Amino acid sequence: MSKYLSIAKISEGFYKEKGSKFFAFAVPCKTEEEVKAFIQAKRKEHHQAVHVCSAFRLGSDKKLYRSSDDGEPSNSAGPPILGQIQSFDLSNVLIAVVRYYGGTNLGVGGLITAYRSAAKDALEQAEIIECEEEVVWKLQFSYADLPKVMKSLKAFPCTVLSQELAEKGHITVSIPLSQERLMSELTEFRINP
Repeated sequence: MSKYLSIAKISEGFYKEKGSKFFAFAVPCKTEEEVKAFIQAKRKEHHQAVHVCSAFRLGSDKKLYRSSDDGEPSNSAGPPILGQIQSFDLSNVLIAVVRYYGGTNLGVGGLITAYRSAAKDALEQAEIIECEEEVVWKLQFSYADLPKVMKSLKAFPCTVLSQELAEKGHITVSIPLSQERLMSELTEFRINP
């Protein structure tokens, strides 16, 4: 059973340099869809900001990672943010840094320092926790099977990532690998390989 470090809940960091303000948000997440949704929400919330740069690393094996400079000079924002995730040895984490321009160019070196410092501050404020490796299952079931599915989900430790209950129920759930009994109870409803 594989264990890894992550953060318990959203934490925030801040850095200011020559009038520019950098607001960092460290967010626990398990899927790229969650990453995209959070970044999109921050863009909407901070619509006057000039950049929302980010980096994430997912999976207990830490092999899925990306960073975005969002229009800043190449490698001046995303990689320094990702570097902080790596230096804290975290996974299933997104850091988005919102920049409000202060009127003075910082140069590439100044941007690297600013994005790295904001990301580091957000992680220093975070509660770091040890997590167990999980798998994400997509479930589909009839309305008649809803009670059976919900009973299983409530009886075992797992995280419902999304749900849509219409003609057919659709639930995306993250299940710790140690929960073999839950997985066997839900196998008939699983639709992803």
